Amino acid sequence: MTDARTPGEFDPPRPAVEAIVDLALAEDAPWGDLSSEASIPASALATARLSSRVDGVLAGGLALATAFRRADAGIEVQMLLPDGAPLTPGAEVAVVRGPARGILTGERVALNLAQRLSGVATLTRAYVDAVAGTPARIVDTRKTTPGLRVLEKAAVRAGGAHNHRHSLSDAVMLKDNHLAVLAAEGLGIAEAIRTVRSRIPHTTTLEVEVDRIDQIEAVLDGGADIVLLDNFALADLVAAVALIDGRALVEASGGVSLDTVRAIAETGVDIISVGALTHSAPALDLGLDISVR
Repeated sequence: MTDARTPGEFDPPRPAVEAIVDLALAEDAPWGDLSSEASIPASALATARLSSRVDGVLAGGLALATAFRRADAGIEVQMLLPDGAPLTPGAEVAVVRGPARGILTGERVALNLAQRLSGVATLTRAYVDAVAGTPARIVDTRKTTPGLRVLEKAAVRAGGAHNHRHSLSDAVMLKDNHLAVLAAEGLGIAEAIRTVRSRIPHTTTLEVEVDRIDQIEAVLDGGADIVLLDNFALADLVAAVALIDGRALVEASGGVSLDTVRAIAETGVDIISVGALTHSAPALDLGLDISVR
């Protein structure tokens, strides 16, 4: 994987970022920043430098810059590194210049977002590196922080992985609970899948989750595009891949960790979905040092 990145390559839509940042700023300073307004002259200007204190991968540059600019339109943000860039201790990420009050008001929101998203990108890169040389693709899930999905999924891309569904509106995924309801209506797995297929556009992907190998033939008979193998043992993954034999894409999920992901990839599955990329990533340690002039 190359570390050469194009600025803005992983940016989510700007209006979505602005909406998230505006909510965060309203939460953090609903009636203004009392500390800064009481202690910092309105005319004071400052320069702040954002740097990494640890090894990692940068993400959230647009969110960071947007937080400062929405705090005060007079602030200028110069990103020195693009999302996806590797970080080392002391690496300078951005320079922020402008009204000191605005920089101080936007600081916490900017850091919260950049640290969270860089943490997601860093953990994602570890998973991607762990399966290097195999055909398996690492993807995220919908286990994201409510309200931050568009940012966290962009951070996954910055870390070198791929996105699964962005929402329930993107594709059909029939899980065990869907199949249980359909079974109660008297439909077998294959018939249920064919019924669902008849109700959706021909361009819509249809994925079906199974938790036993004996369900696979019925899922294939129903015409699923992707078979999700949920919490399969390694030997069963190997057997399932052989059984499916290219008739559908094969996704593995459940029980995936940095300790297990390589072995899962070597079973021949096409996709490995990892909820931990977004629900368990620790924040990356970034620091902002301000000098007032």
